[in-house]
This record gives sequence, C-alpha cells and structure tokens, in this order.
Amino acid sequence: MEFLSYMISGISLGSVYAIIALGYTMVYGIAKMLNFAHGDVIMVGGYVSLLAMSSLGLPWWAGALLAMVVCTVLGVVIEGLAYKPLRAAPSLAVLITAIGVSYFLQNAAQLLWGASPKSYTPIISGSLQFGGLSISYISLLTIVMCVVIMAALTTFTSCSKTGKAMRACSEDKGAAQLMGINVNRTISLTFAIGSGLAAIAGVLLCSFNTSLMPTTGSMPGIKAFTAAVFGGIGCIPGAFLGGILLGIIESMAKAYISTQLANSIVFAVLIITLLVRPAGLLGKYVPEKV
Repeated sequence: MEFLSYMISGISLGSVYAIIALGYTMVYGIAKMLNFAHGDVIMVGGYVSLLAMSSLGLPWWAGALLAMVVCTVLGVVIEGLAYKPLRAAPSLAVLITAIGVSYFLQNAAQLLWGASPKSYTPIISGSLQFGGLSISYISLLTIVMCVVIMAALTTFTSCSKTGKAMRACSEDKGAAQLMGINVNRTISLTFAIGSGLAAIAGVLLCSFNTSLMPTTGSMPGIKAFTAAVFGGIGCIPGAFLGGILLGIIESMAKAYISTQLANSIVFAVLIITLLVRPAGLLGKYVPEKV
C-alpha cells in the first residue's frame, strides 16, 4: 500500500509537470523557441486565482477561469512585445530575452504582491479511501485534467484546421506562409494556448504546495522543461509521458533514497536517457538541411 501511495503521488505530481510541459512543447514545436518565462506565467496564474478566491469571493473554478484569461492575454502580450521582433534573430538572443522576461515577471510579482509566501487553500479537500489506500481528490482531479488536456490537444492539432496550420508552421514556416497560413497569428495562438495551460498548472501546483511566492514557478518550470526534453520536445504524447515519468521518479527518489538528492536523481536520469536517445523517449531525430 505504501508503494501504491508513492506511485499515485508521483503520477499526480507528474501530471502537473506534464501540463506545464505541454505548454513548452507546443511553443517549441511550432515557434522553435524555448520560452523560459513559462514557469513565471504559472506563478501569475496562481496569484490571480488566489486573489479571485480570497478577495473577490469567487469559487475555485471561476478563479481558475479568470487565471486562464489573464495568463492567455499575458502570453500573447509577451509574444508580441518580446519574441515577435526576434523571429529572425539568433537563438541566443531569444534565449536571453526569455530569461529577461522571466526575471521581469518575478520582480513585478514581488512589487505587486510582496516577497513573503502566501497561503493557498487547496481547491478541493478530502480524500478517497480505498482499503488502506488514501487518494486525495486533488490528486485525482490533477490526473484526470492532465489526461483530458493531452487528449484534447492531440485531437485539436490532428483534426482541426487551426491545428493543421500549426503543424504546417512547425514543418516549414516559409512554405506555410506561401500556402496562405498566417504564421504570426498561428504562433500567437500557440502562446495563448500554452499560457492558458500554465494557468491551470498554477492552480493545481499551488493546491499541492499550499504556498505561493514570486519564485513559485521557477523550479517546476525547469522540471517541466526537463520532462518535455525527456519525452521528446515538440511531441505532445512525449511531453505527457515525460511529465508522468519525471513525477514518479521524483516521488520514488524522495521516498526510498533521499529528499535532498531527489532533484539530482531526476536530472541524472535525464542525462542518461539523452545519452541513449538524444531526441527523447518519443522524439524523432530530424537531420538539419544544409
């Protein structure tokens, strides 16, 4: 029972990483850039939902919806102001800009809401008893949300006209533009979707940790990026698989090895995996055209 408890805890934690990783992999797969400010959008979503529930008295689902709206707009604004002018710039310039946006959001949050941690009430309390096993409702909700989001994104990118436009931009932006696809609008929509997912992840993450501060999204953002690379960045099922496996590895490492070494073990597993499969578990190696 103890092993099952750790396993479920790992899957629920991994589901949060997977939701964040899906945002990373959507942006990278289409815009071919790493948005390292993604973790701080998670933090903004957490603050917005907290204020909606504590100050405005809204129910948790309304707070989550408001956080999604705010983060979606924020993602589009960040893309338009910080990343769009750098479409033709070297990748290093985009990376430095992303780090700058990350620090800007952290400091803005500190000015707006203060640096001290704020208590976050879980959106759902209670647990389900199954024999000697106790599963919290927030864990079940997180797992279900992750599966639904992954399935919805897969269906959206495979079957919808907009999703097919995203896949075309991912393959070749120049050719997609020649076929009449608005590349700028498609990339902005991708950022909007990724930022909306970050808001959902922020609400779920804060419900697990029950605390919120301006740096809340930093480490989960890095781990989610690790999960996206682990599963195969640019691949939606890969981000899902990478997030779940990362959560299980972290949970088991904390339970059976050491809580202090858990993060080191997670990154060590990533390094070993990339040595064997450089494109990730489900990623495909695509040679660059010269």
